[in-house]
Amino acid sequence: MLDAMTALTRGTRLVYQKGLRRYIFLPILVNLIVYASMLSVVVNRFSGWLDSAMAAVPGWLDWLSWLIWPLFFISLVVVIFFTFTLITHLIAAPFYGFLAAKVERQATGREPLDDRGLAKTAVDAIGRELVKLGYILPRMAALFVISWIPGINVVAPILWVLFSAWIMAITYLDYPMDNNKVTFRDMRARLSQRWWPSLTYGGLIMLVTWIPLANLFLIPGAVAGAVLMWDHHYRGARDISPHR
Repeated sequence: MLDAMTALTRGTRLVYQKGLRRYIFLPILVNLIVYASMLSVVVNRFSGWLDSAMAAVPGWLDWLSWLIWPLFFISLVVVIFFTFTLITHLIAAPFYGFLAAKVERQATGREPLDDRGLAKTAVDAIGRELVKLGYILPRMAALFVISWIPGINVVAPILWVLFSAWIMAITYLDYPMDNNKVTFRDMRARLSQRWWPSLTYGGLIMLVTWIPLANLFLIPGAVAGAVLMWDHHYRGARDISPHR
């Protein structure tokens, strides 16, 4: 059975082979531009954000500053991470969808079920990313609130890690599923049914995205790896969503 590390390794080797390399340069360029822009903003304002947040803590909670500071730091870092991820994927989604289709043809010998033209595929890909945003943002906001509730917030870092892995699974495994006409609801149901490969692949991609600069070149491999995961773990799961 294909595991997450094998899928990512094979996918990364695959996208840099002759025939697929030309499909990854634009996504890498998009990631590089967004990465450089966000890094500049974070470097210039991060300490100010932390100082402002700590100044807003009520005086009667000063004795908890040793706990509040690291919790806020972790939450802010995760929010920045998600912002970077969401922006890059919103912009690069049409390229990733196209790359996933090419990988599926070359790696599996199967044609994606998608029969849309290139222009419609690009437009629909952006629409699909907005659907993901509608799913992710309310849950991310709820977790951010939980991170500030005394007592409950001690488990917030664990919840953030699990949530991040789940969102990475949704983000990447959705590309081959969208190409094969799997609805967003059904896609989430398939991932839930096979939660272990979903969370392990999402968790691995989460770790990959934290590697400075190297992540720009590994993300296309993550898209290709998602195609391999789709073919091995999710393609055969049919009609599993209760709300079709």
